[in-house]
Amino acid sequence: MGKDVIVACDFSGKKEVFDFLDLFTEEKPFVKIGMELFYAEGPEIVREIKARGHKIFLDLKLHDIPNTVKKAMKVLSKLDVDMCNLHAGGTVAMMEAAIEGLTREDGSRPMLIAVTQLTSTSQERMESDLLIEKPLDEVVMHYAKCAEQAGLDGVVCSPLEAGKVHEICGKAFCTVTPGVRFADGDVGDQVRVTTPAKANEIGSDYIVVGRPITAAADPVVAYRRCVAEFVSE
Repeated sequence: MGKDVIVACDFSGKKEVFDFLDLFTEEKPFVKIGMELFYAEGPEIVREIKARGHKIFLDLKLHDIPNTVKKAMKVLSKLDVDMCNLHAGGTVAMMEAAIEGLTREDGSRPMLIAVTQLTSTSQERMESDLLIEKPLDEVVMHYAKCAEQAGLDGVVCSPLEAGKVHEICGKAFCTVTPGVRFADGDVGDQVRVTTPAKANEIGSDYIVVGRPITAAADPVVAYRRCVAEFVSE
């Protein structure tokens, strides 16, 4: 499994995202399409970005009853994305249904990963808002094991948890980690964060980076810096 930097294209519409992608004349970054852009432009934005030669992580975080998620994943499997996700909190049954729906007739499917706990979630919030009183680290690892049991390819987790996920679920179980900021950058609304170099050291397979690249004075330079720090041996 090769490491890669996924750029979070959290833009409000087609013009903004294509203005951004047009800056890249040499690279074709792996891009994340989230709720804002997908809900604004619909499935066609996925097709257009894919046609430009980019790999796509469709970040819609499905969470519903198993049958609804299964049918939704069947639709998403036709978009030819490379990765999609759901919430591990939807139970093993929901995740198993998602795999079934996502798998095409020829047996192929995009990677499917599960969100454990959002990187904006703190121990305090998890206890007060979600009434989950177990340690955050223990909750994340339990969700990762459930995702592995359901047959998923990996999890979305904090980069600080990536190494332990690999210890528990194996090296082949993929870790996709947001919450990555440059050492000299602003952490924004993330709580559990680290740098690209540290994420590489800890064991992240993919890092998801948004504003440190998309809001940079020179996004291409910022992207190249991120790749250099993360993919370096």
